[in-house]
Parts: sequence; structure tokens; C-alpha cells
Amino acid sequence: MRTEKSNDLSDRRSSALDAKAELLRTFRAKMDADKPTRIAREQERMTIAVARDARRSERDRLKAEAQALLQAKERREAEAAAYLDAANVASRAKVEAEQKSDTMIARVIKDEASRKADRDKRYADRKARQR
Repeated sequence: MRTEKSNDLSDRRSSALDAKAELLRTFRAKMDADKPTRIAREQERMTIAVARDARRSERDRLKAEAQALLQAKERREAEAAAYLDAANVASRAKVEAEQKSDTMIARVIKDEASRKADRDKRYADRKARQR
């Protein structure tokens, strides 16, 4: 004898619910079976993330040190340039002062020579009048 399948709404609905429940059971079973490997993968990802953060922090630290060294070098060069500028200004001032004093000395000597010449001329004129 043949059995007829009844394909009414309640049968279809119950078979769909059974299929969904079976899918859920297989999914949960698979999740439970994969739990140790999933935990291991999560731990591996965590160790990779920690190592990545450590490398990033080391790289940032090295960059900061290099930047500090560069700034120190630039500061030293700026100080050296300022020192050289100050030394140049001081040497120029010294040279100008020496030149000024040399010209003043030359002027004093010239004035003394002209006064001496005038005095000698007056002396000679007086002697000439006496004769």
C-alpha cells in the first residue's frame, strides 16, 4: 500500500522548524568541537598583536631618539654659528677700534709735527730779526 504524503501548511512548517533546529544543533556541535582550535587561534592573534605593538613602540622610540639627536645637532650648529657671528663682530669692532686709534695717533703726530714746524719757523724768524 502506498502512503500518501500530506503536504499541508502545518507539515511544511514543522519540517522547516525541524530543519532549522538540526542546522542549529550541527552548528553548535561544530562550535564545541572547534573550541580548542579557536582558542588557540585567538591566542595566536593576541600574541601577534602584542608583538606588533611592541615593534611599533620600539620604532616610535627610535624615531623619537633620532629626532632628539637631530634637534641637539641643529641646536649645536646654531650655537656655533651664533658664536662665530659674535666672534666676527668682536674682531671687526677690534679692527675698527685699532684703525680709529691708529688714525687718531697719526693725527696727533701730524698735529705735533705741524706745531713743531710752526715753533721752529717762529724761532728762525726771531733769530733772523736779531741779526
